Amino acid sequence: MGTVLAVLAGGQLLSGVLVVLLAAPASRLLALGAVLVALATWPVAASTLHPRAPGAVTAADALTLLRHLGAGALAAATVLVLGGELAARSWQLAALIATTLATDALDGLVARRTGSASPIGARIDMEADAALVMVLSVLAATVVGPWALAIGLMRFAFVAASWVRPALRQPLAFSQFRRLVGGGQGVALLIALVPAVPVPAAAAVVALALALLVVSFGRDVIRLERAQRMAPR
Repeated sequence: MGTVLAVLAGGQLLSGVLVVLLAAPASRLLALGAVLVALATWPVAASTLHPRAPGAVTAADALTLLRHLGAGALAAATVLVLGGELAARSWQLAALIATTLATDALDGLVARRTGSASPIGARIDMEADAALVMVLSVLAATVVGPWALAIGLMRFAFVAASWVRPALRQPLAFSQFRRLVGGGQGVALLIALVPAVPVPAAAAVVALALALLVVSFGRDVIRLERAQRMAPR
């Protein structure tokens, strides 16, 4: 899998060099920043695979790495959007987002079909999802407002809270509601970035997704705290 990582990262680096060279002189510094942001995602991708034994990286993991690749490209695009060099709403960007989100459904399907589902694979998938949703939240915030950042920050806030609340470190039982709400966040953010969707409608979709996410995290916090109180001392 080290070879796969090297090839994917090398491809992204080559593409980045071309982007910088083809950019207008006044935009080259911004383009370089975008490329560096994209490449910074690869140490994160490599670190998620560290718990795997050599040769134990699965086909589902490879699909998750493709999501890291997409997230890196979108992170670079976000830098250009924030710099005013790229529109946040374009069909090309929406297509890239949709393709990247599709790997989220495919890696789970492949893991189940091949019998390679595992806690480590689920962790890799979760970290890739968190990174992607954070990037999409920043993009959506440029369309509907900065409050959309709450969607991307929610997972990181939960992790930060677990540092001071031991109850939040306990494993969560499977929840179909949590699964559907989590999967719906990326779709809602994609809808907000589709050019044909009116901005008020986009804001309504993102607001609904955020409300459901708050409910989902709230349920989990209550259940974990309750389980901690009821646990034998």
